[in-house]
Amino acid sequence: MHGEFTGKGVRYAVSLSERELTVRRLCASGKPAAVFSLADCLGSRAHPGEEEEEGASTSASFSAYFYPFRRRRWAGAGAARHRVEQRFRVSSSGDPRADLEEARRWARAIREGSLRNRVPRTGAVCAEVQRPCRVLLLLNPQSGRGQARTLFASHIERMLQEASIPYTLTITERQNHARELVREADLSQWDALAIMSGDGLLFEVVNGLMERDDWEEAIKTPLGVLPGGSGNAVAASIHHYCGLQPVSGEELLVSCGFMLCKGLVSRLDLTSVCMASSQRLFSFLSLAWGFVADVDIESEKYRHVGAARFTLGTLVRLASLRVYQGKLSYLPAEESGSPPSPEYSTDSLTDVSQPISSSSDYSDDSPCQNHPLHNSCNSNNALKPKRTNPSVLGPPDSLLMPLDQPVPAHWTVVKNEDFVLVLAVYQSHLAEDLIAAPASRLEDGVIHLIYVTAGISRAALLRLFLAMEKGTHLSTNCPHVVYVKARALRLEPYSPKGTITVDGELVEYGPVQAQIHRSLARLIAG
Repeated sequence: MHGEFTGKGVRYAVSLSERELTVRRLCASGKPAAVFSLADCLGSRAHPGEEEEEGASTSASFSAYFYPFRRRRWAGAGAARHRVEQRFRVSSSGDPRADLEEARRWARAIREGSLRNRVPRTGAVCAEVQRPCRVLLLLNPQSGRGQARTLFASHIERMLQEASIPYTLTITERQNHARELVREADLSQWDALAIMSGDGLLFEVVNGLMERDDWEEAIKTPLGVLPGGSGNAVAASIHHYCGLQPVSGEELLVSCGFMLCKGLVSRLDLTSVCMASSQRLFSFLSLAWGFVADVDIESEKYRHVGAARFTLGTLVRLASLRVYQGKLSYLPAEESGSPPSPEYSTDSLTDVSQPISSSSDYSDDSPCQNHPLHNSCNSNNALKPKRTNPSVLGPPDSLLMPLDQPVPAHWTVVKNEDFVLVLAVYQSHLAEDLIAAPASRLEDGVIHLIYVTAGISRAALLRLFLAMEKGTHLSTNCPHVVYVKARALRLEPYSPKGTITVDGELVEYGPVQAQIHRSLARLIAG
Protein backbone atom coordinates (compact mmCIF):
# COMPACT_ATOMS: atom_id res chain seq x y z
CA MET A 1 0.00 0.00 0.00
CA HIS A 2 1.16 3.53 -0.75
CA GLY A 3 -0.23 6.93 0.18
CA GLU A 4 0.55 10.53 1.06
CA PHE A 5 -0.47 11.85 4.46
CA THR A 6 0.15 14.75 6.82
CA GLY A 7 1.76 14.43 10.24
CA LYS A 8 2.52 17.39 12.53
CA GLY A 9 2.26 19.80 9.62
CA VAL A 10 4.67 17.82 7.41
CA ARG A 11 3.77 15.91 4.27
CA TYR A 12 4.86 12.24 4.14
CA ALA A 13 4.91 9.41 1.63
CA VAL A 14 3.96 6.22 3.47
CA SER A 15 4.49 2.68 2.15
CA LEU A 16 3.34 -0.55 3.75
CA SER A 17 4.95 -3.84 2.75
CA GLU A 18 4.62 -7.35 4.15
CA ARG A 19 7.23 -6.61 6.82
CA GLU A 20 7.71 -2.85 7.15
CA LEU A 21 6.13 0.58 7.31
CA THR A 22 8.33 3.14 5.52
CA VAL A 23 7.89 6.88 6.07
CA ARG A 24 9.58 9.51 3.86
CA ARG A 25 9.37 13.30 4.14
CA LEU A 26 8.22 14.91 0.89
CA CYS A 27 9.96 18.21 1.68
CA ALA A 28 13.66 18.67 0.91
CA SER A 29 14.86 17.97 4.44
CA GLY A 30 17.67 15.61 3.54
CA LYS A 31 16.56 13.20 6.28
CA PRO A 32 16.56 9.48 5.39
CA ALA A 33 13.36 7.47 5.36
CA ALA A 34 12.21 6.00 8.68
CA VAL A 35 11.59 2.26 8.50
CA PHE A 36 9.50 0.50 11.16
CA SER A 37 9.37 -3.29 11.37
CA LEU A 38 5.88 -4.74 11.71
CA ALA A 39 7.41 -7.28 14.11
CA ASP A 40 7.79 -4.33 16.53
CA CYS A 41 4.20 -3.15 16.02
CA LEU A 42 1.52 -3.76 18.65
CA GLY A 43 -1.43 -2.38 16.71
CA SER A 44 -3.06 0.45 14.82
CA ARG A 45 -6.33 2.35 15.01
CA ALA A 46 -8.28 4.91 13.02
CA HIS A 47 -9.56 8.22 14.42
CA PRO A 48 -12.50 10.24 13.06
CA GLY A 49 -12.05 13.90 12.18
CA GLU A 50 -12.10 16.44 15.01
CA GLU A 51 -13.98 19.69 15.31
CA GLU A 52 -11.81 22.81 15.46
CA GLU A 53 -12.49 26.46 16.20
CA GLU A 54 -15.01 28.44 14.13
CA GLY A 55 -16.81 25.33 12.95
CA ALA A 56 -13.91 23.92 10.93
CA SER A 57 -12.97 20.25 11.22
CA THR A 58 -9.97 18.07 10.46
CA SER A 59 -10.05 14.91 8.39
CA ALA A 60 -9.72 11.39 9.74
CA SER A 61 -6.36 9.94 10.75
CA PHE A 62 -4.72 6.66 11.79
CA SER A 63 -2.05 5.79 14.35
CA ALA A 64 0.42 2.90 14.45
CA TYR A 65 2.17 1.88 17.69
CA PHE A 66 5.71 0.51 17.57
CA TYR A 67 8.12 -0.66 20.29
CA PRO A 68 11.50 -0.93 18.54
CA PHE A 69 14.83 -1.35 20.30
CA ARG A 70 16.84 1.80 20.96
CA ARG A 71 20.35 1.95 22.30
CA ARG A 72 20.79 3.60 25.67
CA ARG A 73 22.71 6.85 25.81
CA TRP A 74 25.64 5.64 27.88
CA ALA A 75 28.39 3.49 26.35
CA GLY A 76 28.02 -0.28 26.56
CA ALA A 77 24.53 -0.03 28.02
CA GLY A 78 22.79 -2.13 25.37
CA ALA A 79 19.32 -1.53 23.98
CA ALA A 80 15.75 -1.61 25.25
CA ARG A 81 12.31 -1.29 23.72
CA HIS A 82 10.77 2.17 23.63
CA ARG A 83 7.43 3.44 22.39
CA VAL A 84 7.04 5.22 19.05
CA GLU A 85 3.65 6.39 17.79
CA GLN A 86 3.25 7.30 14.13
CA ARG A 87 0.07 9.28 13.35
CA PHE A 88 -0.99 10.41 9.88
CA ARG A 89 -3.93 12.50 8.74
CA VAL A 90 -5.79 11.58 5.56
CA SER A 91 -6.07 14.29 2.90
CA SER A 92 -9.61 15.59 3.08
CA SER A 93 -11.80 14.48 0.19
CA GLY A 94 -14.75 16.52 1.35
CA ASP A 95 -16.50 13.33 2.45
CA PRO A 96 -15.81 12.58 6.15
CA ARG A 97 -17.09 9.01 5.76
CA ALA A 98 -14.74 8.28 2.88
CA ASP A 99 -11.82 9.80 4.78
CA LEU A 100 -12.56 7.67 7.84
CA GLU A 101 -12.86 4.54 5.72
CA GLU A 102 -9.44 5.23 4.20
CA ALA A 103 -7.94 5.63 7.67
CA ARG A 104 -9.59 2.39 8.76
CA ARG A 105 -8.24 0.60 5.69
CA TRP A 106 -4.66 1.55 6.60
CA ALA A 107 -5.13 0.76 10.28
CA ARG A 108 -6.59 -2.66 9.46
CA ALA A 109 -3.73 -3.48 7.06
CA ILE A 110 -1.10 -2.50 9.65
CA ARG A 111 -2.79 -4.62 12.34
CA GLU A 112 -2.94 -7.62 10.03
CA GLY A 113 0.72 -7.15 9.11
CA SER A 114 1.64 -6.97 12.77
CA LEU A 115 -0.10 -10.29 13.46
CA ARG A 116 1.54 -11.97 10.47
CA ASN A 117 4.97 -10.90 11.69
CA ARG A 118 4.67 -12.03 15.29
CA VAL A 119 5.85 -15.63 14.82
CA PRO A 120 9.66 -16.04 14.85
CA ARG A 121 11.33 -18.47 12.49
CA THR A 122 13.16 -20.16 15.36
CA GLY A 123 12.54 -20.77 19.04
CA ALA A 124 10.27 -22.86 21.25
CA VAL A 125 6.98 -21.19 20.36
CA CYS A 126 4.26 -23.83 20.10
CA ALA A 127 1.13 -21.74 19.50
CA GLU A 128 -0.43 -18.30 19.36
CA VAL A 129 -3.14 -16.92 21.58
CA GLN A 130 -6.15 -16.42 19.35
CA ARG A 131 -7.42 -12.92 18.56
CA PRO A 132 -9.33 -11.19 19.92
CA CYS A 133 -7.59 -12.31 23.10
CA ARG A 134 -9.50 -11.99 26.37
CA VAL A 135 -7.16 -11.57 29.32
CA LEU A 136 -7.81 -11.86 33.04
CA LEU A 137 -5.10 -9.73 34.63
CA LEU A 138 -4.32 -10.32 38.31
CA LEU A 139 -2.36 -7.59 40.07
CA ASN A 140 -0.84 -7.72 43.55
CA PRO A 141 -0.70 -4.12 44.85
CA GLN A 142 1.65 -5.10 47.70
CA SER A 143 4.40 -6.64 45.56
CA GLY A 144 7.84 -5.08 45.36
CA ARG A 145 7.75 -1.48 46.54
CA GLY A 146 3.97 -1.39 46.26
CA GLN A 147 4.06 0.36 42.87
CA ALA A 148 2.41 -2.31 40.70
CA ARG A 149 -0.81 -0.33 40.18
CA THR A 150 1.13 2.79 39.17
CA LEU A 151 3.33 0.81 36.76
CA PHE A 152 0.28 -0.83 35.23
CA ALA A 153 -1.35 2.54 34.58
CA SER A 154 1.91 3.99 33.22
CA HIS A 155 2.73 1.25 30.72
CA ILE A 156 0.61 -1.90 30.48
CA GLU A 157 -2.85 -0.33 30.30
CA ARG A 158 -1.85 1.70 27.24
CA MET A 159 -0.13 -1.26 25.57
CA LEU A 160 -3.21 -3.47 25.93
CA GLN A 161 -5.36 -0.71 24.43
CA GLU A 162 -2.94 -0.23 21.53
CA ALA A 163 -3.03 -3.98 20.83
CA SER A 164 -6.87 -3.99 21.06
CA ILE A 165 -6.78 -6.66 23.79
CA PRO A 166 -9.85 -6.69 26.05
CA TYR A 167 -8.97 -7.42 29.66
CA THR A 168 -10.44 -7.59 33.14
CA LEU A 169 -8.23 -6.24 35.92
CA THR A 170 -8.55 -7.91 39.34
CA ILE A 171 -6.64 -6.53 42.34
CA THR A 172 -5.73 -9.26 44.80
CA GLU A 173 -6.77 -8.45 48.35
CA ARG A 174 -5.16 -11.10 50.53
CA GLN A 175 -2.90 -14.12 50.61
CA ASN A 176 -4.16 -16.91 48.31
CA HIS A 177 -6.84 -14.67 46.74
CA ALA A 178 -5.51 -15.44 43.24
CA ARG A 179 -5.15 -19.13 44.06
CA GLU A 180 -8.78 -19.38 45.11
CA LEU A 181 -9.97 -17.31 42.17
CA VAL A 182 -8.36 -19.42 39.43
CA ARG A 183 -9.27 -22.64 41.22
CA GLU A 184 -12.98 -21.78 40.95
CA ALA A 185 -13.11 -19.55 37.84
CA ASP A 186 -14.86 -20.39 34.59
CA LEU A 187 -11.73 -20.38 32.46
CA SER A 188 -13.75 -20.53 29.24
CA GLN A 189 -14.22 -16.76 29.64
CA TRP A 190 -10.51 -16.12 29.14
CA ASP A 191 -7.90 -16.86 26.51
CA ALA A 192 -5.00 -16.02 28.84
CA LEU A 193 -4.19 -15.21 32.46
CA ALA A 194 -1.71 -12.41 33.13
CA ILE A 195 0.02 -11.83 36.46
CA MET A 196 1.47 -8.47 37.45
CA SER A 197 3.50 -8.99 40.60
CA GLY A 198 6.67 -10.72 41.67
CA ASP A 199 7.03 -14.47 41.32
CA GLY A 200 4.79 -15.10 44.35
CA LEU A 201 1.52 -14.42 42.55
CA LEU A 202 2.49 -16.75 39.71
CA PHE A 203 3.10 -19.42 42.36
CA GLU A 204 -0.48 -18.96 43.55
CA VAL A 205 -1.95 -19.11 40.06
CA VAL A 206 -0.02 -22.22 39.00
CA ASN A 207 -1.03 -24.13 42.12
CA GLY A 208 -4.62 -22.91 41.89
CA LEU A 209 -4.84 -24.27 38.34
CA MET A 210 -3.31 -27.60 39.43
CA GLU A 211 -5.90 -27.94 42.21
CA ARG A 212 -8.82 -27.97 39.76
CA ASP A 213 -10.62 -31.16 38.77
CA ASP A 214 -9.90 -30.20 35.14
CA TRP A 215 -6.23 -29.47 35.87
CA GLU A 216 -5.03 -31.14 32.66
CA GLU A 217 -6.80 -28.53 30.53
CA ALA A 218 -6.60 -25.66 33.04
CA ILE A 219 -2.80 -25.73 33.26
CA LYS A 220 -2.62 -25.23 29.48
CA THR A 221 -4.12 -21.75 29.89
CA PRO A 222 -1.43 -19.36 28.60
CA LEU A 223 0.16 -17.39 31.45
CA GLY A 224 1.56 -13.91 30.91
CA VAL A 225 4.12 -12.50 33.34
CA LEU A 226 4.45 -8.76 34.02
CA PRO A 227 7.21 -7.92 36.53
CA GLY A 228 5.99 -5.81 39.42
CA GLY A 229 7.81 -7.34 42.38
CA SER A 230 11.30 -7.55 43.88
CA GLY A 231 12.77 -10.64 42.24
CA ASN A 232 10.94 -10.97 38.90
CA ALA A 233 12.98 -14.07 38.05
CA VAL A 234 10.56 -15.54 35.50
CA ALA A 235 10.21 -12.23 33.66
CA ALA A 236 14.00 -11.88 33.47
CA SER A 237 14.29 -15.50 32.30
CA ILE A 238 11.78 -14.98 29.49
CA HIS A 239 13.69 -11.90 28.34
CA HIS A 240 16.92 -13.92 28.45
CA TYR A 241 15.49 -16.82 26.44
CA CYS A 242 14.62 -14.40 23.64
CA GLY A 243 18.31 -13.59 23.27
CA LEU A 244 17.81 -10.00 24.37
CA GLN A 245 20.27 -7.87 26.28
CA PRO A 246 19.65 -7.65 30.04
CA VAL A 247 17.25 -4.97 31.25
CA SER A 248 15.54 -4.32 34.56
CA GLY A 249 12.82 -2.23 36.17
CA GLU A 250 10.40 -0.51 33.83
CA GLU A 251 12.39 -1.54 30.74
CA LEU A 252 11.84 -5.20 31.66
CA LEU A 253 8.15 -4.46 32.26
CA VAL A 254 7.77 -2.93 28.78
CA SER A 255 9.56 -5.93 27.24
CA CYS A 256 7.23 -8.40 28.95
CA GLY A 257 4.18 -6.26 28.15
CA PHE A 258 5.18 -6.37 24.50
CA MET A 259 5.42 -10.18 24.63
CA LEU A 260 2.03 -10.43 26.32
CA CYS A 261 0.41 -8.35 23.58
CA LYS A 262 2.10 -10.39 20.83
CA GLY A 263 0.68 -13.57 22.38
CA LEU A 264 3.28 -16.18 21.41
CA VAL A 265 3.02 -19.26 23.64
CA SER A 266 5.79 -21.63 24.75
CA ARG A 267 5.70 -24.76 26.85
CA LEU A 268 6.87 -24.54 30.45
CA ASP A 269 8.23 -27.27 32.73
CA LEU A 270 6.75 -27.62 36.21
CA THR A 271 8.29 -29.48 39.12
CA SER A 272 6.24 -31.50 41.58
CA VAL A 273 7.45 -31.00 45.16
CA CYS A 274 6.39 -33.46 47.89
CA MET A 275 7.06 -33.12 51.61
CA ALA A 276 6.95 -35.46 54.60
CA SER A 277 3.50 -34.23 55.66
CA SER A 278 2.11 -35.43 52.28
CA GLN A 279 1.78 -31.85 51.08
CA ARG A 280 2.34 -31.48 47.36
CA LEU A 281 2.74 -28.36 45.26
CA PHE A 282 3.99 -27.36 41.83
CA SER A 283 7.02 -25.20 41.26
CA PHE A 284 8.11 -23.26 38.16
CA LEU A 285 11.31 -21.64 39.44
CA SER A 286 13.34 -23.12 42.29
CA LEU A 287 13.72 -25.23 45.41
CA ALA A 288 16.26 -23.83 47.88
CA TRP A 289 17.78 -24.81 51.24
CA GLY A 290 20.42 -22.95 53.20
CA PHE A 291 21.99 -19.64 52.22
CA VAL A 292 19.72 -18.75 49.27
CA ALA A 293 16.54 -19.66 51.15
CA ASP A 294 17.72 -17.75 54.23
CA VAL A 295 18.38 -14.60 52.19
CA ASP A 296 15.04 -14.89 50.40
CA ILE A 297 13.02 -15.06 53.60
CA GLU A 298 15.13 -12.85 55.87
CA SER A 299 15.29 -10.04 53.28
CA GLU A 300 11.50 -9.62 53.40
CA LYS A 301 12.09 -6.89 55.98
CA TYR A 302 13.93 -4.90 53.30
CA ARG A 303 11.14 -5.14 50.72
CA HIS A 304 10.80 -1.34 50.62
CA VAL A 305 14.12 -1.06 48.76
CA GLY A 306 12.92 -3.25 45.87
CA ALA A 307 15.37 -5.62 44.14
CA ALA A 308 18.23 -4.32 46.32
CA ARG A 309 16.71 -6.30 49.21
CA PHE A 310 18.55 -9.42 48.00
CA THR A 311 21.92 -7.66 47.90
CA LEU A 312 21.39 -6.32 51.40
CA GLY A 313 20.19 -9.71 52.64
CA THR A 314 23.22 -11.43 51.11
CA LEU A 315 25.64 -9.11 52.93
CA VAL A 316 23.83 -9.61 56.24
CA ARG A 317 23.84 -13.41 55.92
CA LEU A 318 27.52 -13.49 54.85
CA ALA A 319 28.41 -11.80 58.13
CA SER A 320 26.96 -14.77 59.99
CA LEU A 321 27.41 -17.72 57.65
CA ARG A 322 25.52 -20.89 58.57
CA VAL A 323 26.30 -24.52 57.76
CA TYR A 324 23.60 -27.19 57.46
CA GLN A 325 23.95 -30.95 57.79
CA GLY A 326 21.96 -33.24 55.55
CA LYS A 327 21.87 -35.72 52.69
CA LEU A 328 21.24 -34.87 49.04
CA SER A 329 20.25 -37.47 46.44
CA TYR A 330 19.45 -36.96 42.79
CA LEU A 331 18.73 -38.76 39.52
CA PRO A 332 21.20 -37.49 36.91
CA ALA A 333 19.78 -36.21 33.62
CA GLU A 334 19.88 -38.15 30.36
CA GLU A 335 23.59 -37.65 29.65
CA SER A 336 24.25 -39.92 32.63
CA GLY A 337 22.33 -42.78 31.07
CA SER A 338 18.72 -42.35 32.14
CA PRO A 339 16.01 -41.96 29.47
CA PRO A 340 14.90 -38.47 28.44
CA SER A 341 12.31 -36.74 30.56
CA PRO A 342 8.87 -37.41 29.04
CA GLU A 343 6.44 -34.71 28.07
CA TYR A 344 3.33 -35.31 30.15
CA SER A 345 1.20 -33.16 27.85
CA THR A 346 -1.11 -34.96 25.46
CA ASP A 347 -2.27 -31.92 23.53
CA SER A 348 -1.56 -31.22 19.87
CA LEU A 349 0.23 -27.89 20.14
CA THR A 350 3.04 -28.70 17.75
CA ASP A 351 2.35 -26.20 14.99
CA VAL A 352 2.91 -22.49 15.51
CA SER A 353 -0.04 -21.82 13.25
CA GLN A 354 -2.47 -23.63 15.55
CA PRO A 355 -4.20 -21.22 17.98
CA ILE A 356 -4.87 -21.96 21.59
CA SER A 357 -8.61 -21.79 22.06
CA SER A 358 -10.53 -21.59 25.32
CA SER A 359 -13.36 -19.56 25.23
CA SER A 360 2.47 -12.04 46.80
CA ASP A 361 3.87 -12.49 47.04
CA TYR A 362 1.56 -14.83 48.91
CA SER A 363 1.51 -18.67 49.11
CA ASP A 364 0.64 -21.87 50.91
CA ASP A 365 0.75 -25.60 50.24
CA SER A 366 -1.83 -28.01 48.87
CA PRO A 367 -2.50 -31.49 50.28
CA CYS A 368 -0.99 -34.45 48.44
CA GLN A 369 -2.01 -38.10 48.51
CA ASN A 370 0.38 -38.97 45.68
CA HIS A 371 2.86 -41.23 47.43
CA PRO A 372 1.10 -44.53 46.50
CA LEU A 373 1.79 -43.60 42.87
CA HIS A 374 5.56 -43.37 43.24
CA ASN A 375 7.39 -46.08 41.32
CA SER A 376 10.99 -46.84 40.59
CA CYS A 377 12.01 -45.15 37.38
CA ASN A 378 13.04 -48.61 36.12
CA SER A 379 9.35 -49.50 35.85
CA ASN A 380 8.19 -50.47 32.38
CA ASN A 381 5.41 -47.93 32.76
CA ALA A 382 7.68 -45.07 33.85
CA LEU A 383 7.12 -42.98 30.75
CA LYS A 384 3.32 -43.28 30.87
CA PRO A 385 2.38 -44.09 34.46
CA LYS A 386 -1.16 -45.16 35.21
CA ARG A 387 -3.10 -43.29 37.84
CA THR A 388 -4.09 -45.61 40.67
CA ASN A 389 -5.93 -42.97 42.70
CA PRO A 390 -8.25 -40.82 40.56
CA SER A 391 -8.70 -38.31 43.41
CA VAL A 392 -5.05 -37.24 43.15
CA LEU A 393 -4.63 -34.10 41.05
CA GLY A 394 -1.63 -33.56 38.85
CA PRO A 395 0.60 -36.04 37.02
CA PRO A 396 2.04 -38.98 39.00
CA ASP A 397 5.68 -38.77 40.10
CA SER A 398 6.95 -41.90 38.37
CA LEU A 399 10.61 -41.27 39.28
CA LEU A 400 10.14 -40.93 43.04
CA MET A 401 9.90 -43.47 45.85
CA PRO A 402 7.94 -42.67 49.03
CA LEU A 403 9.96 -40.52 51.41
CA ASP A 404 10.08 -43.32 54.01
CA GLN A 405 11.87 -45.61 51.53
CA PRO A 406 15.42 -45.35 50.16
CA VAL A 407 16.02 -43.74 46.80
CA PRO A 408 16.64 -46.14 43.87
CA ALA A 409 20.13 -47.64 43.73
CA HIS A 410 21.11 -45.85 40.51
CA TRP A 411 20.60 -42.38 42.04
CA THR A 412 23.62 -40.35 43.09
CA VAL A 413 23.83 -39.80 46.86
CA VAL A 414 25.85 -37.00 48.49
CA LYS A 415 26.16 -38.44 52.00
CA ASN A 416 26.62 -36.68 55.30
CA GLU A 417 27.81 -33.46 53.79
CA ASP A 418 27.89 -30.10 55.48
CA PHE A 419 26.16 -27.71 53.08
CA VAL A 420 26.13 -23.95 52.82
CA LEU A 421 23.35 -24.08 50.24
CA VAL A 422 21.42 -26.38 47.95
CA LEU A 423 19.65 -24.76 45.00
CA ALA A 424 17.54 -26.56 42.41
CA VAL A 425 16.52 -24.12 39.68
CA TYR A 426 14.66 -24.65 36.40
CA GLN A 427 14.80 -21.14 34.89
CA SER A 428 17.85 -19.14 33.93
CA HIS A 429 17.38 -16.36 36.48
CA LEU A 430 16.90 -16.39 40.23
CA ALA A 431 16.25 -12.62 40.22
CA GLU A 432 16.47 -9.81 37.68
CA ASP A 433 20.23 -9.58 38.15
CA LEU A 434 21.09 -13.19 39.09
CA ILE A 435 21.65 -15.69 36.27
CA ALA A 436 21.70 -18.91 38.26
CA ALA A 437 21.38 -21.40 35.36
CA PRO A 438 22.52 -19.76 32.11
CA ALA A 439 22.03 -23.02 30.17
CA SER A 440 18.40 -23.43 31.24
CA ARG A 441 15.47 -23.30 28.79
CA LEU A 442 11.71 -23.20 29.32
CA GLU A 443 11.12 -26.84 28.41
CA ASP A 444 14.43 -28.64 28.72
CA GLY A 445 13.07 -31.13 31.26
CA VAL A 446 16.07 -30.52 33.52
CA ILE A 447 16.59 -29.50 37.13
CA HIS A 448 19.77 -27.44 37.32
CA LEU A 449 21.17 -28.45 40.71
CA ILE A 450 23.83 -26.32 42.41
CA TYR A 451 25.18 -27.04 45.88
CA VAL A 452 27.94 -25.46 47.91
CA THR A 453 29.69 -27.45 50.64
CA ALA A 454 31.13 -26.20 53.91
CA GLY A 455 34.64 -24.83 53.91
CA ILE A 456 34.02 -22.11 51.35
CA SER A 457 35.22 -18.74 52.60
CA ARG A 458 32.98 -15.72 52.89
CA ALA A 459 35.05 -13.97 50.22
CA ALA A 460 34.70 -16.92 47.82
CA LEU A 461 30.96 -17.10 48.41
CA LEU A 462 30.64 -13.37 47.77
CA ARG A 463 32.62 -13.77 44.54
CA LEU A 464 30.28 -16.58 43.56
CA PHE A 465 27.21 -14.36 43.83
CA LEU A 466 28.93 -11.44 42.11
CA ALA A 467 29.80 -13.79 39.23
CA MET A 468 26.16 -14.95 39.16
CA GLU A 469 25.18 -11.44 38.05
CA LYS A 470 26.81 -12.29 34.70
CA GLY A 471 26.13 -16.03 34.78
CA THR A 472 29.83 -16.92 35.05
CA HIS A 473 29.73 -18.46 38.54
CA LEU A 474 29.82 -22.04 37.27
CA SER A 475 33.24 -21.48 35.70
CA THR A 476 34.96 -20.11 38.82
CA ASN A 477 36.57 -23.53 39.52
CA CYS A 478 35.75 -23.30 43.21
CA PRO A 479 36.13 -26.83 44.71
CA HIS A 480 33.20 -26.23 47.06
CA VAL A 481 30.73 -25.48 44.24
CA VAL A 482 29.07 -28.41 42.42
CA TYR A 483 26.73 -28.15 39.43
CA VAL A 484 24.82 -31.11 37.95
CA LYS A 485 21.76 -31.62 35.79
CA ALA A 486 19.05 -33.83 37.29
CA ARG A 487 15.51 -34.98 36.68
CA ALA A 488 14.56 -35.68 40.29
CA LEU A 489 16.05 -35.11 43.73
CA ARG A 490 15.59 -35.73 47.43
CA LEU A 491 16.81 -33.49 50.25
CA GLU A 492 16.96 -34.82 53.82
CA PRO A 493 18.06 -32.15 56.33
CA TYR A 494 19.69 -33.35 59.56
CA SER A 495 19.94 -29.90 61.14
CA PRO A 496 16.94 -29.38 63.42
CA LYS A 497 16.31 -25.83 62.21
CA GLY A 498 16.51 -24.28 58.79
CA THR A 499 14.69 -22.71 55.88
CA ILE A 500 13.37 -24.32 52.69
CA THR A 501 11.69 -22.30 49.97
CA VAL A 502 9.83 -23.20 46.81
CA ASP A 503 9.70 -20.41 44.22
CA GLY A 504 10.80 -18.06 46.98
CA GLU A 505 7.91 -19.08 49.25
CA LEU A 506 8.54 -20.56 52.71
CA VAL A 507 7.44 -24.20 53.07
CA GLU A 508 7.62 -26.69 55.91
CA TYR A 509 11.10 -27.66 57.02
CA GLY A 510 12.02 -31.32 56.66
CA PRO A 511 12.57 -34.01 54.03
CA VAL A 512 11.47 -33.00 50.57
CA GLN A 513 11.71 -34.48 47.10
CA ALA A 514 10.92 -33.26 43.62
CA GLN A 515 10.50 -34.41 40.03
CA ILE A 516 10.36 -32.25 36.93
CA HIS A 517 7.41 -32.65 34.52
CA ARG A 518 8.30 -31.49 31.07
CA SER A 519 6.06 -29.12 29.08
CA LEU A 520 3.21 -29.28 31.57
CA ALA A 521 2.23 -25.58 31.52
CA ARG A 522 2.03 -22.77 28.94
CA LEU A 523 3.78 -19.40 29.15
CA ILE A 524 3.44 -16.34 26.92
CA ALA A 525 7.08 -15.83 25.99
CA GLY A 526 7.90 -14.32 22.62
